[in-house]
Amino acid sequence: MFRSISEGNNNALLCCRGALIKPWLFTEIKEQRHWDISSSERFGILKDFTSYGLEHWGSDTQGVEKTRKFLLEWLSFLCRYIPVGLLEHLPQKINERPPYYMGRDYLETLMASQNVDDWIKISEMLLGPVPTSFTFLPKHKANSYR
Repeated sequence: MFRSISEGNNNALLCCRGALIKPWLFTEIKEQRHWDISSSERFGILKDFTSYGLEHWGSDTQGVEKTRKFLLEWLSFLCRYIPVGLLEHLPQKINERPPYYMGRDYLETLMASQNVDDWIKISEMLLGPVPTSFTFLPKHKANSYR
């Protein structure tokens, strides 16, 4: 991998960056199609992610909060995804910031929000209520607001 970086072949790195926003990217590449994934299918991916986090860190309070932290960081990338059915042109570019839009259902709109409070709502759907003193600010603050 490092040799390909020095040789200027960065395709693998770009795919990995894209997979932060579209974890199903490799399925799209394999099947050579654009997948108009529904919000419920995307929510299923988040359920799997939280299950893996709880399995790894434990389901005690500390494990739940560590899983929540990583989930929220990932949601700060996932909110950049624009569903294929709503795009004006294909494919979506990784640096395109979507304007606010209403999704095809409430969950899709919630997942598209760049508001930290909406990400916290999604985490509460998966991991239960946050502690009263809970605060979250993503590592890359340029993409969120309160």
